[in-house]
Amino acid sequence: MISRHALNRATLDRQLLLRRHSMPALQAVEHLVGLQAQAPFPPYFGLWSRLDGFRPEELARLLEQREVVRIVLMRGTVHLVSAADGLTLRPLTQPLLTKYLLNAYGTVMASLDLDAVVATGRQVLAAGPLTGAQLGVRMAEHHPGAGATDLSQIMRMLVPLVQVPPRAVWGKAGQTAYATVESWLGREPHPAPSLDDLVLRYLAAFGPATVADAQAWSGLTRLREVFDRLRARLVVLEDEHGRELFDLPDAPRPGPGAPAPVRLLAPFDNLLLSHADRSRVISDDHRKRVITINGQVLGTVLVDGFVQGAWRRDKAVLTVDMFAPVTAGQAEEIRAEAAALLAFAEPGKAHDIRGI
Repeated sequence: MISRHALNRATLDRQLLLRRHSMPALQAVEHLVGLQAQAPFPPYFGLWSRLDGFRPEELARLLEQREVVRIVLMRGTVHLVSAADGLTLRPLTQPLLTKYLLNAYGTVMASLDLDAVVATGRQVLAAGPLTGAQLGVRMAEHHPGAGATDLSQIMRMLVPLVQVPPRAVWGKAGQTAYATVESWLGREPHPAPSLDDLVLRYLAAFGPATVADAQAWSGLTRLREVFDRLRARLVVLEDEHGRELFDLPDAPRPGPGAPAPVRLLAPFDNLLLSHADRSRVISDDHRKRVITINGQVLGTVLVDGFVQGAWRRDKAVLTVDMFAPVTAGQAEEIRAEAAALLAFAEPGKAHDIRGI
């Protein structure tokens, strides 16, 4: 049986959060199977909380050199992933995206020749990246009677499109503009990616986990058959509720007593979004305070491995909102992490830490 605290420490270890690692940013992005990236800059803070000496210029350079991309993948959300993973993961998640599209645009799609719509979108984008609005308007010129917004959304869900720089480049600003993954990377998506490999990589980054956890992370269904196929290669554990959890035989499980330092997690951090049962890192009550009704996910404070507060930054001012009392030593550790985050985000400026 594996306890909740042991599960917590195992997950934090996989997530590179029990200590900061000396690891290239690209290697970390691949190990984590990407970072959720609806907003442009949370991935920078996600890597800062995990890597020793990480500088924003490293990730910005990877974006500009097309070694990492921003693309819709797991759960139908934008993720920052390596170029190789963008080409491999998008075909695996396409059934989910097609299902989302059918649910939202089924009536509209029924009146369209989807092959023709996709061909039009690809032709329009061949001239260079476009914003969603520009893409829709130009597609509508070829499909009279169809709404430009509808056409743009259909294209974005049926075709792997990447969000191109300067969007999400540290220190720069830019509208969201799209290019096809083939034109941007000069390579085609993987023709036959493996669901088995996807599950194994999930366990390496988020395990031990149940089938429901893997489905919550990916947005895919019917993964039970994948786990059953892999069962002989996995360790099978049982949690405090008698649920079956799967893990890699050689994956680290440091035990419930392993020290867990204070960490300030990025907004939208996948640690909080990648399990059906999130109690391994956050209570249900605290989750309601962190994930807002409009889908925002606040930056959070980990104390002894669990979410105990939230943080917000306004330039060089960082405000902490703790959900429960902490010791004097923990408060000092939170302030030190907050100061380090501000030094990372706003170097050379006077910093102000509030609420702790």
